[in-house]
Amino acid sequence: MRRRPAWPRKAVDAAVKVASALAAALGLGFLAWILFVVLRHGAAALNWTFLTSLPSAPGGSGGGLGNAILGTALMTLLACVFGVPIGLLAGVYLAEYSRGTRFATTVRFLANVMMGIPSIIIGLFVYAVMVLPSGHFSGWAGGVALALLVLPVVARTTEDMLAMVPNALRESALALGSPHWRATLRILFRASRAGLLTGVLLAVARVSGETAPLLFTALNSPYWPRSLSGPTANLTVTIFNYAMSPYPAWQQAAWGASFIIVVGVLALTVVSRTLTRERK
Repeated sequence: MRRRPAWPRKAVDAAVKVASALAAALGLGFLAWILFVVLRHGAAALNWTFLTSLPSAPGGSGGGLGNAILGTALMTLLACVFGVPIGLLAGVYLAEYSRGTRFATTVRFLANVMMGIPSIIIGLFVYAVMVLPSGHFSGWAGGVALALLVLPVVARTTEDMLAMVPNALRESALALGSPHWRATLRILFRASRAGLLTGVLLAVARVSGETAPLLFTALNSPYWPRSLSGPTANLTVTIFNYAMSPYPAWQQAAWGASFIIVVGVLALTVVSRTLTRERK
């Protein structure tokens, strides 16, 4: 048998490695560029007044976005309270209790569809279900809209992470007489905690920068969010309004709000990675 030369395979391998490295460098370059621009423009707007005060009047100077920061935190927390537990339970059901069933295939398909639905469609749905019947915008509606975005991401990530756990762990726990639910909580969740937390953080990072659903549900407000029953201030809609305004002070505040979102998501990711780092 005639031996084929090795140099074509090596050339293709080297070309693929170079192309992959260039693609990774291009993506990291754009990411670094975005971070640099946001940090350079946004850091100049940060001070204690900006973080704790109400917005200034149109065309005025000073003021801050304390109400928007608080409103964003409340609605994000509400989305996690509603979306994360349901997503975890759905992922556990798909991975542990319904493997190969037709119902599980349907649920998995619907979760994938929900992950691909534009967020503005979710906002319109919640607007029709909650805002129109009540007759006013509310932070509760905004939290529900964000929860619908969190749920499918957490569910699919939970299923994938649990599916990666070796079956030997399940069999060992069940062989010792542990119920399936306890084996899932005590063994499988511990084995996949880093992946599960990453999925939750991915969902939080997605909803923390969403604007379209909140335009149809929470809208915005220049006041402190004393209750989520009315229009609620938030950073993303504030960025949208301020960045499009003709006032330089508001445009600077929009950069500051962008800086807060970027740094918040980055800090949350770094802290979670540190806490879930494997101990040897």
